[in-house]
Amino acid sequence: MTRTGDQPPRRFRQVRDHLMRTTTRAISDFRMIEDGDTVMVCLSGGKDSHSMLSILRELQAHAPIRFRLIAMNLDQKQPGFPADVLPAYLRDIGVDFRIVEADTYAIVKRKIPEGRTTCSLCSRLRRGIIYRTARELGATKIALGHHRDDLVETLFLNMFFGGRMKAMAPRLRSDDGRHVVIRPLAYCNERDIATYARYMRFPIIPCDLCGSQENLQRKRIKTMLQAWEEESPGRVENIFRAMTRVVPSHLADRTLFDFQRGTSGADGADPETLFDADAAGGMPGLTGTHDSASAAGPEAPIRLFARTRAGAAATEPPSSREPVEGRGEVAP
Repeated sequence: MTRTGDQPPRRFRQVRDHLMRTTTRAISDFRMIEDGDTVMVCLSGGKDSHSMLSILRELQAHAPIRFRLIAMNLDQKQPGFPADVLPAYLRDIGVDFRIVEADTYAIVKRKIPEGRTTCSLCSRLRRGIIYRTARELGATKIALGHHRDDLVETLFLNMFFGGRMKAMAPRLRSDDGRHVVIRPLAYCNERDIATYARYMRFPIIPCDLCGSQENLQRKRIKTMLQAWEEESPGRVENIFRAMTRVVPSHLADRTLFDFQRGTSGADGADPETLFDADAAGGMPGLTGTHDSASAAGPEAPIRLFARTRAGAAATEPPSSREPVEGRGEVAP
């Protein structure tokens, strides 16, 4: 249902239900949320973080486990930032929240020359504040609103400009081991999120208040991917699926595979059949299903969450340094 209480049209119901399913699968596949967790949801005011909070609240109401959600917004003192919008909205929908005020805008403007992009320094400052706030709130998980398209764009950014095959992890532990960052929307595409946000009528806050030029490299990658998608629908999804089906023995990273021993690799893939059509015909991965850590397609029924004991041990992904983007306010 929307905030206005109108009966949602069929198209919106389809998008909403699909987002619920894909978010649930990501949470289950990567064990993002467990029984007893306190999840700090980073809310920037954009469509992605608004949608993430809304979807997590819906899942929270139906999950077989108990977990707490606390929305967190960082007021960076950018000129024109509407500081009253998010607190009023969060009180209206009955979500606990913390608003953190920190004048990172002044720091960035002082450190970065005029005309240069401020995104990198701004992200590092935000990350430190987010981690500190998570400790203060006792949060066991930090939820960020990056979606599938963000992960694919980051993969190409790192390949084109950094010479590395690296994207964003759906779940990772911080370098100091004290925080677990999760991305519940990792399987969701941006188009569906935009449709969902428009109908939900979230109070969107623009992300360009700082006056910095947009990240031109990411913008070019996005334009490239959009052109590919128009030329061959499903290509972006297929690229994402490739990120979940890595074959180290057929790359060239000696830290991931011992080529000198001449072993075939755990994947057991035959190099002569890697590009053969699958049994159903066509190229592998172009059937419209989502073959990630879960073999089920996007429409397949899945469990809401795997019930796990609070504090149970879990296998953690490698740490990685990345920028991280109510009933009333939670007291400091």
